[in-house]
Amino acid sequence: MRSFHLPGRSTIHGVNGAAATSHPAATLAAIDLLRAGGNAVDAAVAAAAVQAVVEPGSTGVGGDVFCLYCKGGRGEVIGYNGSGRAPAGLTPETFRAAGLKEVPLTSPHAVTVPGAIEAWDRLVREHGRKNLAEVLAPAIGYAENGYVISPRVAHDWAGSLAKLSAHAGSKRIYLPKGRAPTVGEVHRLPELAQTLKSIARDGAKAFYDGPVAADIVSTLRELGGTHQLSDLASHRGEYVTPITTDYRGHTCFQIPPNGHGITALILLNLLEGFEMSSYAPLSADRLHIYAEATKLAYGLRNRYVADPAHAAVPVAELLDKKQAARWRARIALDKATQPGWSEDAAIHKDTVYLTVVDRDRNVCSFINSLFHGFGSGITAPRSGVVLQNRGCGFTLKDGHPNQVAPGKRPLHTIIPGMVQKDGKVFATYGVMGGQFQPIGHAWVLGNVIDQGCDPQEAIDMPRAFFEQGAYGLEEGIPQAAAEELARRGHPVKRVSGPFGGGQMIMLDWTNGTLVAGSDPRKDGCAIAY
Repeated sequence: MRSFHLPGRSTIHGVNGAAATSHPAATLAAIDLLRAGGNAVDAAVAAAAVQAVVEPGSTGVGGDVFCLYCKGGRGEVIGYNGSGRAPAGLTPETFRAAGLKEVPLTSPHAVTVPGAIEAWDRLVREHGRKNLAEVLAPAIGYAENGYVISPRVAHDWAGSLAKLSAHAGSKRIYLPKGRAPTVGEVHRLPELAQTLKSIARDGAKAFYDGPVAADIVSTLRELGGTHQLSDLASHRGEYVTPITTDYRGHTCFQIPPNGHGITALILLNLLEGFEMSSYAPLSADRLHIYAEATKLAYGLRNRYVADPAHAAVPVAELLDKKQAARWRARIALDKATQPGWSEDAAIHKDTVYLTVVDRDRNVCSFINSLFHGFGSGITAPRSGVVLQNRGCGFTLKDGHPNQVAPGKRPLHTIIPGMVQKDGKVFATYGVMGGQFQPIGHAWVLGNVIDQGCDPQEAIDMPRAFFEQGAYGLEEGIPQAAAEELARRGHPVKRVSGPFGGGQMIMLDWTNGTLVAGSDPRKDGCAIAY
């Protein structure tokens, strides 16, 4: 339990429902839907749609979705992969002819088919209680009437000034005064409001087959993209069977590849072989083990994770406990090792994760993303759709399982999480931050299971991440731990910005209540009632 002498947040408690998102307007929209008779799926999509308006740098209708859902909080967990594919005309030769060795962040070639709207429509129709018009009404209101710019949104927006300035549609819509909006200003998105209204009326068809699709395709083709109307019209997401591992009696669920949730499960398998509860939460010992496990798990991710429709991904072997023991033996407790993985995966910083539980204990873990800030920086001008740059998750290396190919899904960084204990949902959670997400999942879950933290304490705890050849430490990591890590050979550095954000709801089956927390690294909050 936190000290009330110090700044911090209490956990949020309720009986009838709870929602946690990275923006207050989205959390409120979710709670309003629950109170109006909607269920967790309705509320999650409503929240994601609001965030597509009020957090436009992090998410949007031009992005992708992954979702985990457990009806009644017991038994089967289903997954939905709402990620899009490369256009049929995009081949390795496209890049070779242009002399490119990687997928440029702001190129039309980085734009895969957006999967979000198909996922929203299908999940609401097949698992919700409300219709799409009711679910999208809050987002339409914010887009049409305006929303107030919040602090973290303004901070991130200012960092995308150069990207948005480079494209006429983006500059007009997202830099209306020739600069990024500032805290407290009201911003409106009339073009996006009309697009959302058409989706509310006609469903996903309005996005993938009609004026919106034509606007997207013509915008991309004018910039040299290979996209065709048929690429959008043929898009379908899919239900998937989640992959799992056991961590100290808890069953941990992730979406299978092409997502990299398997990396979080590999990390948990590696960590399980250490007595993690014996280490102080922010000790050098605990941080050292997490760093070394990260190097191993991410190396495996970069070598194997790809679209299973195009490559053989050895999921069973990667999750085998005996194999984890062999990998774990490479970790020395007193010395840092060199990473056995290359930095050939795109760094990802912008996503929204949210989670909702309703009175019937339907549990929805939901994540929606544009990839980098404002995605590709390309906005279809008539529809107001900001287009993701998820294609940067591909590699151009010949023969690599994640090499770009027509109709292929890239390695995907967004991962929703869910945990069951004794067949009932123990927690629904996620940690934003791209490449950080798998270690973020393992860190926050370890804070709960190994350190005895409540959801808010687990999310609040300072974070560290080994990437790009250095061990990045948030400001809250003690200096003594940093010095000891350096002594063991870790190239430590203090990071300028925090790692991601996060949300968590735990289900207290004994008391029949819900316990929620939300990350102070973002603008959001948790609400329960």
